[in-house]
Amino acid sequence: MARLEFEGHAKGAVEKVAVDIKDLVIAGWTGRDVTALNHHIEELKAIGVQPPSRVPIYYRAAAQMLTQADRIQVLGDDSSGEVEPVLVGAADRLWVTVGADHTDRKVESYGIAVSKQMCAKPIGRVAWRFEEVEPHWDQLMLRSFVQEGGRKVLYQEGPLAKIRDPRELIFAWKDNKRLPMGTVMFCGTMPAIGGIRSSSRFEMELDDPVLHRKITHAYDVETLPIIA
Repeated sequence: MARLEFEGHAKGAVEKVAVDIKDLVIAGWTGRDVTALNHHIEELKAIGVQPPSRVPIYYRAAAQMLTQADRIQVLGDDSSGEVEPVLVGAADRLWVTVGADHTDRKVESYGIAVSKQMCAKPIGRVAWRFEEVEPHWDQLMLRSFVQEGGRKVLYQEGPLAKIRDPRELIFAWKDNKRLPMGTVMFCGTMPAIGGIRSSSRFEMELDDPVLHRKITHAYDVETLPIIA
């Protein structure tokens, strides 16, 4: 179990939100656009990842892999982040924040489900009430940035209109319209601009152009040596 604490932003006010997380669900292959989905499948095939058995697919990982820290440690230099909208089921309502499905790409090439358990899953410290953004959900923008040659480089960008509707993802997981309390669901990502690659730093944001606000989070990646 993991305990997450957020600044919950709602109707111009800020409240403290604490949720004990029992289940971490990572929805994969969630593209709404078939062409874009196939592009992502081909992108991963290029690094040896086999296509999924179903679309969308729901991977499980231990709740304690979630972190709100600004630094993670990984084994070897074959991992990278993917920015995603993240749903958090609390006792009274659904919250949304931003997260990174940081994944070991070498392990992913032979076992996607195993790879989900190999790296910490960073998420933001700020959350919005889902009901405040649901009417304009498709207009929300995801972005991520990596460090290359000492520069901040745009790595991913796109509107949530490219990802399946969150209510659809919740229902397809457990035939339930509500995300169970204590559950975190990662909802999918955007293709990497220039291909999937590692970086020593990953920055991400969920941008709301309608209510003029952003959730941002960044973390550094420390690579640990693989000792034979």
